[in-house]
Amino acid sequence: MSKIQVLDQSTINQIAAGEVIDRPASIVKELMENAIDAGSSMITIEIKDGGTSMIRITDNGCGIDKEDISIAFLRHSTSKIKTALDLLTVSSLGFRGEALSSIAAVCQVELITKVATEMTGIRYKIEGGKEVLKEEIGAPEGTTFIVRNIFFNTPARRKFLKTPQTETGYISDIIEKIALSHPEISIHFISNGQTKIHTAGNGNLKDVIYSIYGKDITQNVIEIHGENDFMKMDGFIGKPIISRGNRNCETYFINGRYIKSNIINKSIEDGYKQILMQHKYPFCVLNFEIPHELLDVNVHPAKMELRFRKGEAIYPWIMEHVHDALLEKPNIIPVELNPETEEKQEKISVPEPFEYQRKVQQQEILNQRTVFQPDVPVRRLEEPVKPYVTGRINRPFESPKKVEEIQESPLETVQEEAKPLQQKLTDVFDEFLTEPAKPKHKLVGQVFDTYWIIEYDNKMYIIDQHAAHEKVMFEHFMDKLKKKEVHTQMMNPPIILNLSMAEADLMNQYLDKFLEIGFEIENFGGQDFAVRGVPSDLYSLNSEDVLMEIVDNLSAEVGKMVPDMLTDKIASMSCKAAVKGNNLLTPAEMDALVDQLLELENPYNCPHGRPTIISMTKYELDKKFKRIV
Repeated sequence: MSKIQVLDQSTINQIAAGEVIDRPASIVKELMENAIDAGSSMITIEIKDGGTSMIRITDNGCGIDKEDISIAFLRHSTSKIKTALDLLTVSSLGFRGEALSSIAAVCQVELITKVATEMTGIRYKIEGGKEVLKEEIGAPEGTTFIVRNIFFNTPARRKFLKTPQTETGYISDIIEKIALSHPEISIHFISNGQTKIHTAGNGNLKDVIYSIYGKDITQNVIEIHGENDFMKMDGFIGKPIISRGNRNCETYFINGRYIKSNIINKSIEDGYKQILMQHKYPFCVLNFEIPHELLDVNVHPAKMELRFRKGEAIYPWIMEHVHDALLEKPNIIPVELNPETEEKQEKISVPEPFEYQRKVQQQEILNQRTVFQPDVPVRRLEEPVKPYVTGRINRPFESPKKVEEIQESPLETVQEEAKPLQQKLTDVFDEFLTEPAKPKHKLVGQVFDTYWIIEYDNKMYIIDQHAAHEKVMFEHFMDKLKKKEVHTQMMNPPIILNLSMAEADLMNQYLDKFLEIGFEIENFGGQDFAVRGVPSDLYSLNSEDVLMEIVDNLSAEVGKMVPDMLTDKIASMSCKAAVKGNNLLTPAEMDALVDQLLELENPYNCPHGRPTIISMTKYELDKKFKRIV
């Protein structure tokens, strides 16, 4: 066995540096956090070759006292804490006391700093942990760090760095996060002589979002605020139209520090349940203020993960606030022209010499026709068809009667004011699904036996009958569940389920949950179960298939009932029971379905997040038909 030896200080520093400094982005993070702690209002970051050859970070903070410079580069030296008790109340971003020593251990570092009370500043150089220069120099108030040749003395670690472009991406990501968490600080990022990010530092978070993500994102965010006795939340969440395929745009901070938390991830994402499509993730920039005594901020060396006291109360509170904020905005998705075809186009009238004559002839024909008026018969038939829509009577939908004559509206002139080319979601409330708007709906008809077209207020609305009916059934079922009014349809003879041992264990574990949603199940001996009753709303379905699908899903749930599992199962059952695409509906049945949508809190998305309604403006149609060029 080899003899045990005490490592020299240089080796110790390099090992410690490996925990804190793994790439140039780590250096940028540590030095920017120090600049923020120093009270800076402006920070400039300049890099070359992805930070591998040079990183320069300049701030206008308080600077470092002359006598503290050498001490600052020692391990476990910090101005933030003095004893272990201070860890409970530390409010700064950097406090581990290893950042500067770790950087100096593997890089060539030059420091220029000046405090307000001194006439001159100090220039200090340290390479591989060894001081090489310390002298007075003329300098502005603040601090500049110049870091060159990362891992110059540990070439094996340098080989693991990525390309300069990739390393620049890591640095840019860090700078973006810090800029979003501190909109009051002007941050200027320069890479190889080109400005990449420049924020105003005016304290307006939305301006920072614009600087980083651009106009399309900024136009589709919703401001959100919330506060209780143990935390406060401020920031912006994105409308579903700007969702992403991963969590890269879920950005949140605890007391100004960018962190990662499974609890917060889940609470934000569950706030979008039934609004965002499956496998899509929301955009958000949120800052949470939580008393320091409720946090353990020193769990991870990179300080990216935190532990919470009262973690069980955080989840429902955040989820409800996100969900409520989303419901305040309409989610009818507008269909748009391709922006590439709209660049610098000007709206003009297309000359049509025979337009007037054609309109006169058309109006004469219309006056002679008996026009089908959907609003009249549909309203009369509303009550008889409601059972079809809610699922209370389970038999096939009736085919619509053929309509021989469809109303033709007079062609509109195109002498109207130009509208914005970008027809994105805005904060203007869409009144389509409101009681005052309902009498003005003009039911035009159905296409592909799936989609219904309704004209209202210079827009064409298209409703997916399956998604809409699914949402109506889901909300109807959830309302009855909440009021404990779920009814059970008894079955004779009962369905006998022959389950495996694992499936039987799951069935026994969740029998009370099945009872809640209207199933009546009892053990039939061994691993067999008798299903004697099913939810009355789902009586027409193959109950055995529905049950087995639920059991299969339960087996994937790591042995415990998660809070939203019951909701997911009801959503799945509603999907199976809802009228499908390619099923004919009568105009009366469709009208009743719209009535049912009016009663819902969020009628714009099915339980799986797909849109129930999309819209297209007359302006967009005119553009498509080149009536406006």
